[in-house]
Amino acid sequence: MSTNFIHDNFLLENKYAEELYHNYSKNQPIIDYHNHLSPQEILDDTVYNNLTKVWINGDHYKWRAMRTLGISEKFITGDATDKEKFIQWAKTVPYTMRNPLYHWTHLELSRYFNVTDLLNEQSAERIYESTSEKLSTQDYSCRNLLRKVNAELLCTTEDPIDTLVNHQQLEKSDFEVKVSTAFRPDKAILIANYGYNNYINSLGKAADINIESYQDLKDALKSRIEYFHDNGCRLCDHGLNQISFVTYTERDVEIIFKKKRKGDSLSKEETLKFETAILLFLSETYHEFGWVQQFHLGALRNNNKRMHSILGPDTGWDSIGDYSQAEKLSAFLNQLDSKDKLTKTIIYNLNPADNEVMATMIGNFNDGSVRGKIQFGSGWWFLDQKDGMTKQLNALSNMGLISCFIGMLTDSRSFLSFPRHEYFRRILCNLLGDEIQRGELPKEEMEWIGKMVADISYNNAKQYFSFIK
Repeated sequence: MSTNFIHDNFLLENKYAEELYHNYSKNQPIIDYHNHLSPQEILDDTVYNNLTKVWINGDHYKWRAMRTLGISEKFITGDATDKEKFIQWAKTVPYTMRNPLYHWTHLELSRYFNVTDLLNEQSAERIYESTSEKLSTQDYSCRNLLRKVNAELLCTTEDPIDTLVNHQQLEKSDFEVKVSTAFRPDKAILIANYGYNNYINSLGKAADINIESYQDLKDALKSRIEYFHDNGCRLCDHGLNQISFVTYTERDVEIIFKKKRKGDSLSKEETLKFETAILLFLSETYHEFGWVQQFHLGALRNNNKRMHSILGPDTGWDSIGDYSQAEKLSAFLNQLDSKDKLTKTIIYNLNPADNEVMATMIGNFNDGSVRGKIQFGSGWWFLDQKDGMTKQLNALSNMGLISCFIGMLTDSRSFLSFPRHEYFRRILCNLLGDEIQRGELPKEEMEWIGKMVADISYNNAKQYFSFIK
């Protein structure tokens, strides 16, 4: 059954929204400054052969929906064929109405494959065959998927021990889309985690430093920051429950680290002291190198221990946490600011109850030195949907300057996720268009509002990140 569900004015509810989107936003290039895409697949220019490989594998959003519907794990992460997995996802899609998956699914089918049919059990085989036929050709290779969405830059996320060999080879290649990386050292911070000492051994090997002391650890991390910097990295990323901030001495931290290296258990207070110290050290180092730092705060991860033990992390067992954020985050940022070592910072929250907290927090440390120095990041993970993005945009507008906002990112593991930028842009334009229609914004300032839309869609990010020329 053919449908025009995804049409030119999808989500645009009036002529002002349409004008903003089509004239100022639609054709802007994409700067996707945070994602979890595979640089190896970009380097290899992978041909995926079928839709399951590039669209369902690794997508825990889809997996959660399928499990909720009662679909066996065999058809999710198990040993079913790619076609069988796709059929089960197709059966699920009609049940996802009012979940953003329904919109994303049809946007992605439309934008990449020109498929206008609604995906369901009846259309599943036809869509699977037609898209797989396209995906088996070079026209739909990994790099060409990025070209189709006008991607200008994407920034993957790597651990400090990564060799960055894929990025090095991509830099030497003729691929016109810039591929950079973000430094993600959380495994070195979370000292209470299982396997911490083994990780520190790996970090020491990567840095060519025998890590026996806290100073050795700092030296190793700085060495890897230098290595990442030399390979074009200009930002980091941290995924933390909350920012730690307690008083400590360097001697305290040295004792705690050596205690851990001996295999002794740590108290909660010792853990917090260590996490505070190492994160402050890292942030001061980011400032030294002129990087942007990102903090993703508030996820409650790996809730289902049984399934986590079977499938590992990032497989769909996470949710929103209700951690206290404001006081510690404020003290942390203030400590850096008081030493003039607070670099450009993007803060993302996962709990919508913290929207206003974050929107007001950034204003405390915007000091006039850089336009939009401290950013309230776009709706993340469970919040990167219409309601979540609208609430983030409203909080930022009410408490700060939305005109300085650096916009959307995918945070995705899929090369078919880039229509999320379009989704965000349509929501932004509709929000502003609705206010113009109601007389809350002047229609006489359409050109200025259009400029603001273009800035949020693209220009602000281009200006904010120093590695984009």
